[in-house]
Amino acid sequence: MTSQSADTLRSRYAVQAASDLEENRRLQQELTERLKVLQQQEALLEDILSLAERYEGFADPSRLPEQLQDEPGVAQVKPVSRAASRRSSPARTAPVGRGVKAGAKGKSRQPLLGDLLAELLGQYEEPRRAKDLRDELLEKHPDRNPTPQVVRNTLESLVAKGRIRRHKRQRSVLYTLVQPAPGGTGEVRAGEGRTT
Repeated sequence: MTSQSADTLRSRYAVQAASDLEENRRLQQELTERLKVLQQQEALLEDILSLAERYEGFADPSRLPEQLQDEPGVAQVKPVSRAASRRSSPARTAPVGRGVKAGAKGKSRQPLLGDLLAELLGQYEEPRRAKDLRDELLEKHPDRNPTPQVVRNTLESLVAKGRIRRHKRQRSVLYTLVQPAPGGTGEVRAGEGRTT
């Protein structure tokens, strides 16, 4: 092998190694971002599981947790043990055995993301995009930083519960709050009757 071909081979290896290193770093960044999204989704799912376990023994299963927020002292809250033991972050969890006290006081707990988004939607008559709602949430609640995917998942969860309504305009998905009808007969949904 001549010195010229050895130099060419060395040069090719250096270029390939630099390219591989750049791709490796890009993949690491992508995986780091994906991990953050998965951790936020895990926290959301743990909160849902915790709520489900709290209301598991409730006498009237047709009542939703949202109805209980205005009626303090109605629900018999069970201590969260199974969900708390699986959580990896102690900052999000009250100590086991203190679930009743923490749930009764409600001062140390943050409002649920779905409740915050529904509250923001209630301020508007026109449909809003998930991105706009997330931006407004970050502005009004700087301590909360959900990813765009978590916001969309939460909004779709509220659609499934019938609390909000989804609208499609061209390629955009918009949301409005479902408004109860005056007199309590049926539901009138915000935005009905409008052309989309």
